[in-house]
Amino acid sequence: MLIKYDMKILIVTFSLFLTNGFVKTAEIDNKLLKCLVCRSTVKEIEEELAKIDPSREIEIGNYRLDAQGNAIHKKIPLAQSEVHISDILDNICEKMSDYVRATYKSNGQLTILNLMSPSGSMNPEMSKVDIIQDGDLNKSLKYYCEGIVEEFEDSMISLFIRKENDIEEQLCTNVSKLCNSTDLNEDDEDNEENDINEEHYEL
Repeated sequence: MLIKYDMKILIVTFSLFLTNGFVKTAEIDNKLLKCLVCRSTVKEIEEELAKIDPSREIEIGNYRLDAQGNAIHKKIPLAQSEVHISDILDNICEKMSDYVRATYKSNGQLTILNLMSPSGSMNPEMSKVDIIQDGDLNKSLKYYCEGIVEEFEDSMISLFIRKENDIEEQLCTNVSKLCNSTDLNEDDEDNEENDINEEHYEL
């Protein structure tokens, strides 16, 4: 199964090379790149948690005792289980192997994109970008991801357990300081601009 998936990634990459080509290796803002990796990592975690049936629960206990001297247990959603979230974090950075660095054709803005969509087909965003030729085969994306998870694991788990709003901004901007508000706003504006251009093209 893994071999088939890897072959699909290779085929998609080769197809993109034939249709779009690669842009030359450019000077990349590593701080912005780490910000993009942080944001993508949060999105990947959210997608993994979204796959869990909301009705699935796990029983947890603590050191408190009831009146009869029995340990008190309670059930919580599996998606809010510290153990389960920790398990997801252990493997989440493997997904960075499917990402590429690229710049949007419309404005040259740096981005990172998963080659594949959640459905298993080629990510439609790939037609809007030029892939950046990368000597390390994007291993740095996985490396940055691993560094973020290792340093901020406790904060990540806490945010997801509490189901905080806008975890992406809270973690990547407020906690880790890898992003700033302008990074987030510019990226959102760029995505909106690309969507508008796409709609005009279709009209």
